[in-house]
Amino acid sequence: MRLFNKPVITWLLIGMLFFLSGCVGQDPFARDSTLAKKMGLNGENLQAGRFTLAAWQRIAPPVTLLRVYIEGDGFAWKSRSRPSDDPTPHNPVGLMLAMADPSDNVLYLARPCQFAGVPLPTACTPAWWTDKRFSALVIESMNNALSQVVQRYPGAKIELVGYSGGGNIAALLAAQRTDVQSLRTVAGNLDVAYINTLHRVSAMPDAVNAINIAPKLAAMPQIHFSGGADDTVPPAVAKRFQRAAGTRCVQVETVPGMAHGSDWAAIWPRLLRKKIGCGPERKIPVQNVQGSVGSN
Repeated sequence: MRLFNKPVITWLLIGMLFFLSGCVGQDPFARDSTLAKKMGLNGENLQAGRFTLAAWQRIAPPVTLLRVYIEGDGFAWKSRSRPSDDPTPHNPVGLMLAMADPSDNVLYLARPCQFAGVPLPTACTPAWWTDKRFSALVIESMNNALSQVVQRYPGAKIELVGYSGGGNIAALLAAQRTDVQSLRTVAGNLDVAYINTLHRVSAMPDAVNAINIAPKLAAMPQIHFSGGADDTVPPAVAKRFQRAAGTRCVQVETVPGMAHGSDWAAIWPRLLRKKIGCGPERKIPVQNVQGSVGSN
């Protein structure tokens, strides 16, 4: 008698690995490297300008389509006023999404200084995971790393997926590159200035903000998933981006009960099956996209 199907077994394995790694006090890099390897992803470091970026991938040539995952902001702050000493995510949702993806060809890119080990490289100072985490230099580094991998597979097209702040970077990369055919975000911070105002935190003058280039993505098939219980990046953010980009190719979906750091990977295979494409322009009621600024 068959008690469990393959997805259930996969998530039981992931849960057990996280439980056991917590019991032995394993550091996040070792824990996540072990987990990624168990799920068939191989790691490498990519020297991309100022930063060396951690990457994991599962590739089965020939590669015509590569789905690329970009991690969130990680453990950027200890408190509202104290940056962390190491931005490696305690809950690497972006990596978990990549591991849950059943596709043949998957690439995961960490953000600068994440999974860099201790002590951190001299290039890694807190500014790069706090106020400069969306700076032009960071975007250039991420694009450089992506190009290094893609050039190994001439003619391959890219599907970008970004979690949280990685959603901002994914959208910016999609606007710059000519090989991206679709964009997905999960709890994506697609309007950095709006989010900073919402949470009453300092402005980020060096940040490149995805919503400002949204019209460049008007013809790209895309879908932005928001959590109905997410008060970090609420659904209003995706709706604001949709309004800025237009509704012909931009879909938004609010997933009930999901918070910012919820187990998105558990439902990711189902969300991946949702078709994205371009249809007729749709009118969005203004009251559904405004969102109040100034309170969580």
